[in-house]
Amino acid sequence: MSGPPGEPTLAARRRFLRRSVHGLLLPAVATTAACTIGAGPDHDGRDAPATGITPLRDLPDDALALVLSSGGPRGFVHIGVLHALDDLGVRPDLVVGASVGALLAALYCGGTSGRELSAMARDLNPLAFAALAIGARERFSGAPMARFVNDEIDGRPLQDLRPRCAVVAMRAIDRQCVAFTHGDAGVAVQASAAIESRFTPVTIRGEVYVDSDRVMPLPVRIAQELGSQRVLSVDASAHEDRAPPGAERFRDSDRIKRLTTSRDAGLADVNLHPYFGYWVSLDAEFRERAMRAGYEETMARRQEVLALAAGSRPS
Repeated sequence: MSGPPGEPTLAARRRFLRRSVHGLLLPAVATTAACTIGAGPDHDGRDAPATGITPLRDLPDDALALVLSSGGPRGFVHIGVLHALDDLGVRPDLVVGASVGALLAALYCGGTSGRELSAMARDLNPLAFAALAIGARERFSGAPMARFVNDEIDGRPLQDLRPRCAVVAMRAIDRQCVAFTHGDAGVAVQASAAIESRFTPVTIRGEVYVDSDRVMPLPVRIAQELGSQRVLSVDASAHEDRAPPGAERFRDSDRIKRLTTSRDAGLADVNLHPYFGYWVSLDAEFRERAMRAGYEETMARRQEVLALAAGSRPS
């Protein structure tokens, strides 16, 4: 990846200061006293996340969408891709994200560059994004993640972010995936990252939402429904065909996910699926490896990416 950035902007310095507070204080809170009671409130106020009108009216006719998949710790690969797109001068009109992809989509569309996300990823403690959920069936609440996102983007709603941002979550009652494009970005991301059985679901306007990973981990179809004519997608899932000895008990779930992911991957004009090893962690070496893989894969396929950004599609 390219060298260190130049003199940071005032906005970047403010974000760094906020991250420093989060990095120093929230991990300690998350591991000691932070908690929520029950499954959380119904977010039904005027600024609650909303799906808006489909297709989006404020996209250009030839809109380019970037789709970032779910994937937990594998999502660090998205940051390398975003960094590479910045270096290539590629700016999508819309970013659609699921789960960890939604988190990064909101931050990126809120003004954090790919290079700044790389620096954030090296310093940030993921424990800052969770709190113990007292009295809930699930162990954790993602409420701190919602606060983090809104702090980073200065409280702006989804419709005010540029590029346009869509956050995908699954409605629990019928397991239908929806795209939040208006309202509270942090709450939308919290809903998108509410991993079933691990994080408390999020109630929005009377409906319960969870992570879409089991149904639509790579929401290319949603990007198209929102009005995108060209789609670059990033699949952060495991390469199950390269699973090492000892991974046999995980391979079945990897294959099931491949079936879920492949339909959308095939609909994208360009789909990136970087390889950075099978096992995942949150340590510094893994983060660097995943980000580097995303950057290098994007650069290796830069002719396809640049052609797509210029309006051409691969034959």
